Amino acid sequence: MRDQDPVGSAGAARRDERPDRSDVPRIAPGDRRQIGVVNALIASALGLAVGGPPPNIFTTLARNRRLFRRWLRFASALMPGGTLPRVDTELLILRVAHNCGCEYERGQHERIAVAAGLPRDDVDRVAAGAQAAGWSARQALLLRAADELHAERFISDHSWGALRAELSDNQLIELCMLVGHYEMLAMTLNSLAVAPDAPGRPPRFGARSVVSIVTAAQRRRSRRNQ
Repeated sequence: MRDQDPVGSAGAARRDERPDRSDVPRIAPGDRRQIGVVNALIASALGLAVGGPPPNIFTTLARNRRLFRRWLRFASALMPGGTLPRVDTELLILRVAHNCGCEYERGQHERIAVAAGLPRDDVDRVAAGAQAAGWSARQALLLRAADELHAERFISDHSWGALRAELSDNQLIELCMLVGHYEMLAMTLNSLAVAPDAPGRPPRFGARSVVSIVTAAQRRRSRRNQ
């Protein structure tokens, strides 16, 4: 493994500067009329799953009705439906949120990570990166992979060899797609200036998958139309 953090202090400075970033949402969350009945039901159900009202991420992205449910099915196959252990998934997502300077993603997944079993000390240490004391060898490796994908869009041969000793082929593919997906999501959330959600109860993602929520909402809509 390389000793130097591929993101580096210059990257951290760029994340913190951004003087032109607005705190006012560029596209406001949609109401039932704007996002449709099915999407409103999905957003409400997902709010219950994360312990609060409909999250702004869902009521905002649902304004693009054509993409919203298609995106949810893909996203849920990665989290919470992926094959990586949930603590590994959340560690990677938190590092992506840090690397991309995405406060919405960070705030949501700090709560989700703790509920999934990642210790609070680990959650707080993510910003310090793979070089920080206290990580297991596996955790440091995952953090370095996220950093390399962020900085270089490529996992180095050295890191890849170490990952192969830890993960199956399916999990290696999933890792790359998970980091890429949450980088895309962070970019979208930052560009739309989606406002943070109010704190709620501890999330309950393990109780019901996003796919089942989407399916249930669609069935309810079908019954209403009969």
